[in-house]
Amino acid sequence: MSRDIGIDLGTANVLIHLKGRGVILNEPSVVALDKQTQEVIAIGNEAYEMIGRTADSIEIIKPLKGGVIADYDIAEALLVLFFQKIHSQRWFTKPNVLICRPSNISEIEQTALVEAIEKAGGGKIFMEEEPKVAGVGAGIDLLDPSGNMVIDIGGGTSDIAIISGGEIIQSTSLKIAGDDFDANIIQYFKDKYKLLIGERSAEQIKIELASAVFFENQAQLETKTLKGRDLVSGLPKSINVTSNQIYEAIHEQLAMIARAAKELLEDTQPEIASDIMEKGILLTGGGALIGSIDVFLSEYLNVSAIRANQPMSCVAIGTGIMLDLIQSGKLQRTNLSWQQKVARYFSRLKRRLIG
Repeated sequence: MSRDIGIDLGTANVLIHLKGRGVILNEPSVVALDKQTQEVIAIGNEAYEMIGRTADSIEIIKPLKGGVIADYDIAEALLVLFFQKIHSQRWFTKPNVLICRPSNISEIEQTALVEAIEKAGGGKIFMEEEPKVAGVGAGIDLLDPSGNMVIDIGGGTSDIAIISGGEIIQSTSLKIAGDDFDANIIQYFKDKYKLLIGERSAEQIKIELASAVFFENQAQLETKTLKGRDLVSGLPKSINVTSNQIYEAIHEQLAMIARAAKELLEDTQPEIASDIMEKGILLTGGGALIGSIDVFLSEYLNVSAIRANQPMSCVAIGTGIMLDLIQSGKLQRTNLSWQQKVARYFSRLKRRLIG
């Protein structure tokens, strides 16, 4: 039996879609490694819970940065263990795999993605651009010749694309996304309140309070308690935080994403722009869950922005639909270019020499 797998190999999370069963795995892209033995201690949720709580002998690694593989060996180990977790070793043949990639990555980075999937146990490997797959998962019909626009705000990149007739006709990819929001939140409270917080605290307060608009009416404000270490006294400290403070921390990054989307719209053909005006802009990825981001982008772009029903799962869901379209012959497989094949050859040769 051959199984079809779609993988959203994200900077923040890995989602795996299995044909006939839907999204069967959704865990953080995190690995806990023993520094002395170089053995993997934990992955996914278990490793995520260890962030900021480990001894010096344990290193917490995020093998993907900016939507691409930063640490090949650790990324490969992560994928192998996730494949084992979904029992792929019981299959009689290697699964067909569709892997998503950001819009603007190099040939070498694409090759690294393919190699990691091959080493993890993938059979036939297909590759598609992430915003296209996210749009499909959110409901776009790729066989429809009219124009659509997708803004996919992930953990490492924000991909913006205009799609027509099953192809991306314009796109841009920004290395501004969820991880940058977290870093800015950490820096904001460090500078303004002399409070040092960890990555997990920053991410949690973002999830609970992040807003893309400033609330003038104080009654509308949500408040949460944020805990950390006082940089002056060195002692534990907690403060009450409002959504307006998180807005101040991340607003500039959101504005940069909005400006990039506006530039793309300004270069769009009139007919395509008319289609987008009629249908609205689809928002996908974890960043689509930021409070009032649809309101902010609608006002900035003068086009209705619509949050997808399951923004964090859109890419994974889209991989399943895309695999069906590819295998039915309605879409062509994305093959490796000769540059990628050459890059893959030298990459393998280098690892053999080092190993």
